[in-house]
Amino acid sequence: MQPGLEGVVAAETVLSTADPKRHMLWMRGVPVPTLVADYGYEGTIALLWQGFAPGSPTRESLRMELGAARVAAFGGLSAWLGTAAGRPMDEAVRRCMGELANDASPATIVAALSVGVPALIRAKQGATPVTPDIALGTAADVLHMTHGAAPDEARAAALEAYFTAMMDSGLNASSFTARVVASTRAPLASAALGAWCAFVGNLHGGAPGPTLDLLDEAAAQTDLDAWLERKLRAGERLMGFGHRLFPDGNDPRSAAIRAALRRLGPQASRLEFANAVERRLQAVLAKVKPGRSLPANLEIAAALLLDALGFPRAAFTAVFAIGRLPGWIAQALEQQKTGRMYRPTTAYVGPAVA
Repeated sequence: MQPGLEGVVAAETVLSTADPKRHMLWMRGVPVPTLVADYGYEGTIALLWQGFAPGSPTRESLRMELGAARVAAFGGLSAWLGTAAGRPMDEAVRRCMGELANDASPATIVAALSVGVPALIRAKQGATPVTPDIALGTAADVLHMTHGAAPDEARAAALEAYFTAMMDSGLNASSFTARVVASTRAPLASAALGAWCAFVGNLHGGAPGPTLDLLDEAAAQTDLDAWLERKLRAGERLMGFGHRLFPDGNDPRSAAIRAALRRLGPQASRLEFANAVERRLQAVLAKVKPGRSLPANLEIAAALLLDALGFPRAAFTAVFAIGRLPGWIAQALEQQKTGRMYRPTTAYVGPAVA
């Protein structure tokens, strides 16, 4: 038995693979830096859905299809937004995705979240939803629908880089959940909803918010080293530090997000403080736990980027999911092609049986 299925190969995939030693993640054989520079959000979706989604989606065809789907999703907001807005964000997003019909297309599912999350953010602020602009790409329109004005080029590019880099990263907990649900021949919308439910935990997609909380707490310290030492000796988890996929911290997604953050100019000021915290952590770690490394992971950069783009902390996971959702859909569609249902076994350790 492998607790947590650590190291167990549970699927064959054409979607993504990572090599920590080469500090790279590929989607369909294309490295993350190239995806961010040349493909963008819609182009990367087209790449991942190739051979799975109906038709032969391209970057431009998906941009148009997703734009039209956002308009349709906006027209359906009145069915759920009023009752969902007063609930915590993870519950509200469940309501948003729960409204999807069983036969919802991949584009319809993506559009529902792309429209629903900005609408929820505004509703919680006492503001009315903003009509989608189909002339904009998804990332730019998410910013437009959140803040009520078209974003400048640097801000739109920053969010698009984030969405693109984070779209798929192998068989993580939420992607595995999507595959398990899809393997039963449940609707694609159910697979996407199941993935969201797995995503909200602080050990997975819920990490960016608590990461920013940690940086805020660090900034309030008069003796940063002593504070870090107390946390390390107590065995507390330091959100934003350490990563199972890229344990040495050289994550190409983090590099792409940090580059986008720096291009935002003054809004990137907290990045230098985060770097200083990392340096002090490594120094304290060398004293408390010699030989161990705990580098900053991509959640630091992600949290700072989302904060710089004006998203409220409580919505970080939901915004993250807009980028990850097309990957969940690709995982589910790929699993459906296999025709095989997941049915693992358990090792019984309960009371003796006669």
